[in-house]
Amino acid sequence: MKFATKAIHAGVHPDEATGAIMTPIYQTSTYIQDGVGGHKGYEYSRTLNPTRHALEKNIAAIENARFGAAFGSGLAAIDCVVKMLNPGDEVISTNDLYGGTYRLFTTIFAKYGIKFQFVDMSNPANIEAFVTPKTKLIWVETPTNPMMNIVDIAAVAQIAKKADAMLAVDNTFATPYLQTPIDLGADIVMHSATKYLGGHSDVVMGILVTDNEEISKEMYRIQNSTGAVTAPMDSFLVLRGIKTLHLRVQRHCENGEKIAHFLATHPRVDKVYWPGFETHPNHEVAKKQMRGFGGMISFTLKGNKLEDAHEIVKKVEIFALAESLGGVESLIGHPATMTHASIPKEEREKTGVVDSLIRLSVGVEDAEDLIADLQKALG
Repeated sequence: MKFATKAIHAGVHPDEATGAIMTPIYQTSTYIQDGVGGHKGYEYSRTLNPTRHALEKNIAAIENARFGAAFGSGLAAIDCVVKMLNPGDEVISTNDLYGGTYRLFTTIFAKYGIKFQFVDMSNPANIEAFVTPKTKLIWVETPTNPMMNIVDIAAVAQIAKKADAMLAVDNTFATPYLQTPIDLGADIVMHSATKYLGGHSDVVMGILVTDNEEISKEMYRIQNSTGAVTAPMDSFLVLRGIKTLHLRVQRHCENGEKIAHFLATHPRVDKVYWPGFETHPNHEVAKKQMRGFGGMISFTLKGNKLEDAHEIVKKVEIFALAESLGGVESLIGHPATMTHASIPKEEREKTGVVDSLIRLSVGVEDAEDLIADLQKALG
């Protein structure tokens, strides 16, 4: 079954009671049993809910895997992965990653005896120097947030396998329409479904997917034990969003390409970070493992002045100044003071998150209007 067909139909069946084509919102906490243990597969909605279950099957299918789990947020999903580890275990992570992930690793789990190393993974060989017998997880973002670095998933998968460590890939920026890490050797795929999967800026959710049965057992045990599950209404919204994922991401890619090329020629712009450029350090890797280059772009300004960046993000009218990404509407943000403010300045700047860096989530509006909006703001 091709992607678009799976996105619309996988895991979803007409309601047996009414024939409703959309999965109903099962807004219930518990389920009547005929006798002790005599139920229809559902006992309590923290453990399993029919609306959430349909979503979990759907997202697993479009990631070419068998097992999916939905959580209350992307960070709750990441939290589940790290809870599969034990004190004394070590994690190797991308050095350029979402600030919330960095905060979770360094301020929550580090104090429980889990060691985190943050490595430039643009060259997978850099990882091997940090692998020890205690390495149990390699955490990858690709494209990375916000510098759009590309990590060779297949190459890292070989390193993880040799080390007998799990490989988890944050696939939020690419979506399964552009990239399927399970096919490249990843053990776990994570999504902030708040972003492209939901697609309409109206839900907060996290997703984990795996094709490994043993990992899935731990995933479901932790999901049920900690209770950080998503609600039936939110599950319904993301199921609806996934039905148009391929259409939306296609437009995000088309608009992103036009805006990246516009920015690259603007006299006030210094550098543009977008993996579709042939000059991108890992452009060939992106071409190999992705089916498009996405709608996320970052750029810096000449002079690298904080006040210039703040002025531009306030001047735009169609782009909305807001955190998050992946919705139908275009967003603009300033990573150093917004999404990545939890990372110390010295660490941020090592990866390129300087004062003038601006991040765009290019929406599905008319590209000409978006370019005119940026042109006006940039002067």
